Amino acid sequence: MEQTFEIILAGFGGQGILFAGKVLAYAGMLEGKEVSWLPSYGPEMRGGTANCHVIVSDSPVGSPIINDPMMVIAMNKPSLDKYEDVVVSGGSIFIDSSLVGRHVRRTDIKSIEIPATQLAMEMNAPKLANMVLIGKMLKETGLVSLETIRATFAKIVPDSKKELVELNIKAVELGYNFN
Repeated sequence: MEQTFEIILAGFGGQGILFAGKVLAYAGMLEGKEVSWLPSYGPEMRGGTANCHVIVSDSPVGSPIINDPMMVIAMNKPSLDKYEDVVVSGGSIFIDSSLVGRHVRRTDIKSIEIPATQLAMEMNAPKLANMVLIGKMLKETGLVSLETIRATFAKIVPDSKKELVELNIKAVELGYNFN
């Protein structure tokens, strides 16, 4: 059965939203899927809200723009406020409960809350809350395998930052194994 995952990742500039989207798209590509990665640039780079549209599909992607996502990763309250109402019925929202401060109001979607920033801080890597959320999303959806994520980091992390590969993998695994 063919599957298409339409995901919007959103948060503050500096939270690694665009990198997290790139990880998902590249991992999908490594698994032979059709992918699209549409980052949002602009005032987001100065602390505003950043977002990224990612599509991972078994069939060709017609447009990189997502109007009705099946999943949203919300790393802050403004992102949850902005995207909660556009998730399709039956879809999911993954929330960094360390930063958002409210629950999903809709009852027709699945809300997965994880204290990603707190967990990342506990592993002395506060900038990896994005990867903790990615790990939780992978566990809940099966979008790509952990093995593929490991291979993705090995490919996309520049040589100058290779020491961060294992730390990123550890953060993904932390989210994946979080109950």
